[in-house]
Amino acid sequence: MPDTGPPPRRTPSQWKGEVFASACPHDCPSTCALEIERLDAHTIGRVRGAEDNDYTAGVICAKVARYAERTHHPDRLKTPLRRVGPKGSRRYEPIAWEAALDEVAEAFTRAEQRHGSETVWPYFYAGTMGLVQRDGINRLRHVKKYSGFHSTICVTLARGGYIPGTGSLRGSDPREMAESDLNVIWGTNAVATQVNVMAHVTRARKERGAKIVVIDPYRNATAETADMHIMLRPGTDGAFACAVMHVLFKEGFADREYLAKYTDVPAELEQHLASRTPEWAAAITGLPVVQIYEFARLYGQTKRSFLRLGYGFSRTRNGAVNMHAALCLAAVTGSWQYRGGGAFHNNGAIFHWDKTLIEGLDAVDPSIRMLDQSRIGPVLVGDRRDLGAGPPVTALLIQSTNPMVVAPDQNKVRAGFAREDLFTCVHEQFLTETALMADIVLPATSFVEHDDIYQGGGHQYILLGPKIIEPPAEARENHYVICELAKRLGAEHPGFEMGAWEMVDRTLKASGWPDAATLKEKKWHDCQPEFRAAHFLDGFAHADGKFRFAPDWSRVGPDHAGMPRLPDHWTVIEQATDEHPFRLVTAPARNFLNSTFTETPTSRKREQRPSVLIHPDDAAALGIADGGLVRLGNQRGTVLLHARHFDGLQRGVIVSESVWPNSCFIEGAGINTLTGADAAKPNGGAAFHDTAVWVRPEPAVVRSESLAAAPA
Repeated sequence: MPDTGPPPRRTPSQWKGEVFASACPHDCPSTCALEIERLDAHTIGRVRGAEDNDYTAGVICAKVARYAERTHHPDRLKTPLRRVGPKGSRRYEPIAWEAALDEVAEAFTRAEQRHGSETVWPYFYAGTMGLVQRDGINRLRHVKKYSGFHSTICVTLARGGYIPGTGSLRGSDPREMAESDLNVIWGTNAVATQVNVMAHVTRARKERGAKIVVIDPYRNATAETADMHIMLRPGTDGAFACAVMHVLFKEGFADREYLAKYTDVPAELEQHLASRTPEWAAAITGLPVVQIYEFARLYGQTKRSFLRLGYGFSRTRNGAVNMHAALCLAAVTGSWQYRGGGAFHNNGAIFHWDKTLIEGLDAVDPSIRMLDQSRIGPVLVGDRRDLGAGPPVTALLIQSTNPMVVAPDQNKVRAGFAREDLFTCVHEQFLTETALMADIVLPATSFVEHDDIYQGGGHQYILLGPKIIEPPAEARENHYVICELAKRLGAEHPGFEMGAWEMVDRTLKASGWPDAATLKEKKWHDCQPEFRAAHFLDGFAHADGKFRFAPDWSRVGPDHAGMPRLPDHWTVIEQATDEHPFRLVTAPARNFLNSTFTETPTSRKREQRPSVLIHPDDAAALGIADGGLVRLGNQRGTVLLHARHFDGLQRGVIVSESVWPNSCFIEGAGINTLTGADAAKPNGGAAFHDTAVWVRPEPAVVRSESLAAAPA
């Protein structure tokens, strides 16, 4: 069963070893401040949230509390490997580091000589959120003029809807959730992915009697804590937001003085919303009309109302429009004026990094093509919509991500990686399914085995993550690999000549922050703007200081045709049809983080096996037993897994909590076989929760259990 909460707190005096300050490296917005016990030079013990950090406040998720299990897992890669069998097999032989790096550099050089520099594609993501270890791969691609990397797999759509409204990626201090009278958690399962959010909203409930409202398509662990759960259909958030604003205007909850001073077209918005009634929205969202009124009145009557807007908005094709519509609520009521009010999505704009050294930004060539991260499948199978007039991708360097599991349209991803003319080097901690397709596999360090620096997207802190223990055997950091390849490839840049600690120090100084020594002493640095700036009380971050109800979508991305001028329900999602009557959501599992914790036995045991949640009435109509086998399918492929009857979603909606390795599914085809890789407007993004499928019961097969219970 899933965890019930964070582990009990222990004071450092109860620990056996020395305690070090660090930061969680993973792609969760909380980027928690940590205290880590070092038992000896090679071993960590307990991990907990830092109590003296007022955002983390001693709380971390259970999976990170168990990090020693992952760090010291017996299956950690310990030596470089060369493939000697077919792609996808486990047939590898050890190879020395120098020889491995030589082979990678020679392969990249041959590819470039044949096709030009753009044939090489450095591909990475957020297996670590450290700025040096994650982003240094960009320095190599910029200097070598390799194909560009358009990062779209997680945040693009949500940010693309938030920034057009406020003008900047920042908002109310997230610690103010503890001072709010109404916390609206919208588009995020905070219990699973942002446990600190729950700590702050629970404090507000205990100390102030604050209400918690969760807006999400299914009754997840966060929704179970709520005073009100708005269980709408996937991709209909914009319709719900419009109906709420309709009530706010009609029943006198709109702050007209605030609207006149701080927003662009309030009269036009009010006229536009006149037809967006709760009755109209109910037909789209599947919500009861009375619940829409109930929430609108609660929100309108509560001045200190805090919108915590999550990354669920990035998972549907109309996500940017939906995020913007949700954000507009705070402007209509003027809740930005109050402490504990306003809205927050991410604090990315407050850190003003100068990442020239890390990313080689002084070597950027704007003529080099950009390839979309989410479309790695189409890219690798040669789709000209992606490649343009340029060469095929014939060489990959992959760090800190596992696209063979997490990327959409998996059948194309598999076909692309299986190409015999594609050379792939994967730098990883485990022999993942992506690593199994590689020609060369290099063993990587974990976050306690190298130096790095982190920013809190979900809060306001810069945090240092120093090296605490020695890595196992021959594992080496991302920064080392990039610098060593640069030497062999003739790539020159000052960043290739520095160690990671010097890179951290130089970047901090260049960005106007305390140096590395000061940060190590302080453990973190609070970058939060003061109240008036955070709440945009001196104007929003547009030239005229106005919040935009009518955003300029052309400033977000080039593919903006057809996007609505004002908040609305935008019908570009995959609609349920007679052929594909169900809408599939692939929500995050509590004990996994994308594919990061799928190797650890405890996480697998608690998640049990891949399954799909289906309403009991839908299951009865289809003859699907609780625990029975079920096949999901669409034009992209089919997936076989087990069903779980669950009444915490609407009929016609199904949920598969993921991301399980493909090998844990009965036929080896994971859930992302069904998700689409088409780029969402206006600037790309993979719509993981926006998938139409058919569902049917499947007769029992000989291999009736998944591999989920097998040892990692």
